[in-house]
Amino acid sequence: MPVHTSDSLRGGLGSRGRGTGLGLALASAVAFGGSGVAAKPLIEAGLDPLHVVWLRVAGAALVMLPLAWRHRGLLRRRPGLLAGFGLLAVAGVQACYFAAISRIPVGVALLVEYLAPALVLGWVRFVQRRPVTRAAALGVVLAVGGLACVVEIWSGLGFDALGLLLALGAACCQVGYFVLADQGGDAGEEAPDPLGVIAYGLLVGAAVLTVVARPWGMDWSVLAGTAPMNGTPIAAALLLGWIVLLATVLAYVTGVLAVRRLSPQVAGVVACLEAVVATVLAWVLLGEHLSASQIVGGAVVLAGAFIAQSATPAKGSAEPVAGGGQERELSARGTAV
Repeated sequence: MPVHTSDSLRGGLGSRGRGTGLGLALASAVAFGGSGVAAKPLIEAGLDPLHVVWLRVAGAALVMLPLAWRHRGLLRRRPGLLAGFGLLAVAGVQACYFAAISRIPVGVALLVEYLAPALVLGWVRFVQRRPVTRAAALGVVLAVGGLACVVEIWSGLGFDALGLLLALGAACCQVGYFVLADQGGDAGEEAPDPLGVIAYGLLVGAAVLTVVARPWGMDWSVLAGTAPMNGTPIAAALLLGWIVLLATVLAYVTGVLAVRRLSPQVAGVVACLEAVVATVLAWVLLGEHLSASQIVGGAVVLAGAFIAQSATPAKGSAEPVAGGGQERELSARGTAV
């Protein structure tokens, strides 16, 4: 998930820096996209989805602890932002997403989560009463129509309804983050360092999830054994390392560095590949095959998200909105994630 950052961080970068940025953004999308594939075998091996989320967030928080200490001034300057980021972008998104993939395919859960950019436009238009472009509105229509194909609504919602609601909850948590991030850099005040925000967000998320997940009741013996990945036993500790180091720490850090070298719009478009990566990995590694209509629907969802995030601003407004917060996206995501 890309992070909002000042344009000055990208100033003076040539084509080489842009190429590096694109590579980092792609690495971030691939890293985030593999989280569900690594988590689902652990869930099927007997771990509760919330326990897997806690292991992921707590492990990443420990890795990022030195950065939290380095940016400890954020606790005094932006406590509300850090708390909101931890509750929504970390705890909320991850808990809802992991609970969703325990009931529905990984690719479907992530595609539903990618409704977040479209939902942000609804917030901006009807709550903040700021104008959006026609192209952005078209993106919303495409995203909703594509989602209808993904869940095969004509067959009476072939997927678990609670699983779909949980995936939608992950999308709503991402919307909450986008709204919070819109207040990240007030006029005349320096924007907080995104690495510091991520570090403290993980710490806050770990603290909240400790209360909710109650890890002391977890079956820790699962981590000492193996978990089946489409019939192949994989060391549970290896899957956990994948989730913590690759799908969380590496994903967040590469996403931040990418936005430092690219415009937020470009980094956000590349981040949309997370849904594609997750679907392909789930197909190859978990055997979760999608129908032709679901594949087409997924492509339409991504196209709608792309249009909604990258459309040009409406004219005649002091603060027109085209992307519904894409300029502040922390991918996310899924939020992301």
